[in-house]
Amino acid sequence: MKIQLPDFSFLRTRKRNRWRSIHSGSHSFTLVKYFSYTSLAVLLLASLLLTWVLSNNAKKVMLERSDSYSRLFAENLNRQVFLQFVLPTVVRYGRIALSDPTQFKRLDVIVRNITRGMLIQSVSIFDSGENIISYSTEPELVGKRDVGGIEYQKALDGESNSVLISSGSLLNLLPGAPPVYCTLKTYVPFRQDRGLSRRTGEIMGVVEVVKDLSEDLKAIISLQFRIMLLSLTVMGLLFGILSAIVIRGNRIMEDKAKERRRLEEQLHETQRLAALGKMVAAVSHEIKNPLGIVRSTAEMLGKRISKVAPGNEQLAEIIVEETNRLDGIVREFLDFARPRDPVKAYGSVNTLIERLARFMEPEFSTRKINFAMDLSPVLPEVPMDGEQIYQVLLNIVINGIQSMEDGGKITVKTYPLPHGKTVAIEVADTGIGMSEETMEQIFTPFFTDKNRGTGLGLSISRNIVEKHGGSITVRSREGMGTTFTIILGLDENS
Repeated sequence: MKIQLPDFSFLRTRKRNRWRSIHSGSHSFTLVKYFSYTSLAVLLLASLLLTWVLSNNAKKVMLERSDSYSRLFAENLNRQVFLQFVLPTVVRYGRIALSDPTQFKRLDVIVRNITRGMLIQSVSIFDSGENIISYSTEPELVGKRDVGGIEYQKALDGESNSVLISSGSLLNLLPGAPPVYCTLKTYVPFRQDRGLSRRTGEIMGVVEVVKDLSEDLKAIISLQFRIMLLSLTVMGLLFGILSAIVIRGNRIMEDKAKERRRLEEQLHETQRLAALGKMVAAVSHEIKNPLGIVRSTAEMLGKRISKVAPGNEQLAEIIVEETNRLDGIVREFLDFARPRDPVKAYGSVNTLIERLARFMEPEFSTRKINFAMDLSPVLPEVPMDGEQIYQVLLNIVINGIQSMEDGGKITVKTYPLPHGKTVAIEVADTGIGMSEETMEQIFTPFFTDKNRGTGLGLSISRNIVEKHGGSITVRSREGMGTTFTIILGLDENS
């Protein structure tokens, strides 16, 4: 007898293909996360750069406008002082002497009238002969020497110029930090006014106009802070949205990877079972015919022994019993290897359960099993192959009986489910129960925790239920019994 075994070479590539598919998906998603976070960093840097450019541009515009304002004010001051003070003083006294309290007071009145409401911090007039302050709206500066610097020299040469003295940054907005300081000093030649559009008169000194821009600079720094805070807030929101998208994408990718692995495992399991089924079918076919011959021979031998040696017929009966048991095993193998497609017709599950109760009544009585039925009277009929579903119920009940060596209770309950014409069947026993490890493998072909049995009964039962478009689940605890739940009537496309 020669049996050709199926090819199992496809199983060798299983792990490699799974790793390749998972690695490819995770690598693609890693690139997505990399580019996403890189784009976020670029946007953040661009936002900060834009903030810096806008604040610097605002600061530049402020300085240019303040410088133009100070120079225009200094020229107007030059004209007004020359017309209201220099000319009248020269006419009256013959010369200008600011050391004279009368002249100094008159000049001070004129300057203060001109600067009133002009947001000018101070006005000082340097002598043209030496670097000394001859007049200032701040009395403590009068008489100080060599405080003009290079700006004073440029103004003596006829060039108006300005210098900015400032100290301030975002750190100055912190509590306890020093205040923002910004002062613009403008130096303009003090000339004789000849009424021309351009100042061409003799330089009589240098006018220093000091304008306090601290509040303006503080406003710009505050604007810079608000722009930066707004940018960071927007970036934070974008980062939060991006993170949520990445996390959701990661979860979706993981779910798809799990689903892909599940489908791959299901496919490989199907291929494995198909190959195993071919082998089992071949072996069972080769065993079935010789087994039938052995049984027939044993029955004939038993008849002859009863005549030749009465009282020894049990030897032949043992052979017949064992061949019957082996024949049952072979039939299970064939049912597993060549599952029959169900021939469906609308029928009542309750009828099958009542039939089962009548058939198993002697066994229940012998094993001291209390069989209880809780059957719904409004249970709808469902499309099913009655003989196959009966086989499923019989397998589960037999398993329940085998789990209760000292007797117990088996309860079968039926009830309709709310979604459509769907019914549920619960078969519960008070047996020894199962561990979680056992429950995970209970429907695996050839798995059994009994001393005898093929381990195909529940696997065949699940195949039958799934071919009906239904489902079968189990819940159990060690020492607390086991409950099988079968749902029938589901749409095969759902």
